[in-house]
Amino acid sequence: MIITQLLIGSIILILTVIIHAYALDKIITNGKRIESLSQKITKKNCKIPLVTIVILLVFSAHVIQMWLWAFAYLIFTDEFTNIEQAIYLSISSFTTVGFGDIVMSEKWRILSGVEAANGFILFGWSTAFIFEIIAQIYRREAKNIKNDKQ
Repeated sequence: MIITQLLIGSIILILTVIIHAYALDKIITNGKRIESLSQKITKKNCKIPLVTIVILLVFSAHVIQMWLWAFAYLIFTDEFTNIEQAIYLSISSFTTVGFGDIVMSEKWRILSGVEAANGFILFGWSTAFIFEIIAQIYRREAKNIKNDKQ
């Protein structure tokens, strides 16, 4: 049973990494559009809506990934009677809280551990990504201020 859990977990993990890579790539490749949307919201060049939009887009990728895990629990295990229970466990596992009032039986508990490791890695990746976006915004602003003074 351990091999089955690791196989299912590996497949879902690969899918979530692909989803995450795609989402972050789309944020980067559509950066000018996102910045334009931010400027429409504030009517000026403001960092707050830009960063907020980026964070919401990254968070949306995480939501999709948690739903993917929840559907995997419903499809591959006999642990849940409804989607609410599956998504609740998925959110708990993905955010690495890991143990709540809904838990997997011994038969499937390794699968939720794989999800926790998956969430840990993807949240770390997201943190680094968001940090780099914010750093670029401030570097560009500092460069513009320097150029304006010259």
